[in-house]
Amino acid sequence: MSTRFSQSVGYECIKCIYHENDIKTCILSRLLQSNQKYCDIVIVVGGFKFDELNQCIDREFIEEYDILTVKNEHYFDYGSNYSLLLGLEKAFELGADEIVFSEGDLYVNPDDFKKIWCDDRDVITANFMPIDASKSVAFYYDIKSQVHYIFDSSHETFEINESFTTIRNSGQIWKFKNINRLKEICINLTEKEKQQGTNLIIIQKYFGQKKRETYSLIDISNWINCNTVDDFRSILE
Repeated sequence: MSTRFSQSVGYECIKCIYHENDIKTCILSRLLQSNQKYCDIVIVVGGFKFDELNQCIDREFIEEYDILTVKNEHYFDYGSNYSLLLGLEKAFELGADEIVFSEGDLYVNPDDFKKIWCDDRDVITANFMPIDASKSVAFYYDIKSQVHYIFDSSHETFEINESFTTIRNSGQIWKFKNINRLKEICINLTEKEKQQGTNLIIIQKYFGQKKRETYSLIDISNWINCNTVDDFRSILE
């Protein structure tokens, strides 16, 4: 519901379409521009102020980009795993043979998106920002070189209760190549996982059992997670 962003602006708004002068500077526009050459269809999952989001997309973007919107009726009481599930189910329905999932509040260098799309393997991403529990999604590798994602939805602390070899700040973008495996994971989610979990549940299930050498880790050179209006303005800079 963009609570922190809305507080920083002073009114309730959808941060992915927030702009101060030109709609082309909003986060959604930048994501569309960065990915237009590489994907056939963009699926936007929304809920909060959904009619406003749809109207903006229809007015500003629908003629230039192939976009489908999916409404999450439980945006206010379920976790983010449900939003990802809805988006994936729509992609399965459309016959996707590979899927890139990006959080909707990121600025990423377009060249880095190109690297993700052009890689012929599954992809996880990392950025070079400090790891901060107030805004980061982190991941670490255990002594078996298996990846584990950590996130605190209250934005307070991280806790790791095992030995690890590496810890990184996630770039919050992933590419899935094995669609059948992804479908199986989604089908077997429990009701609790669907309703209460973050989207890291699906991501952890997909990547957690894979050997590190079977997927790519792509470092994102220029990355901003837009939590406040100051973050948005730093993108413009």
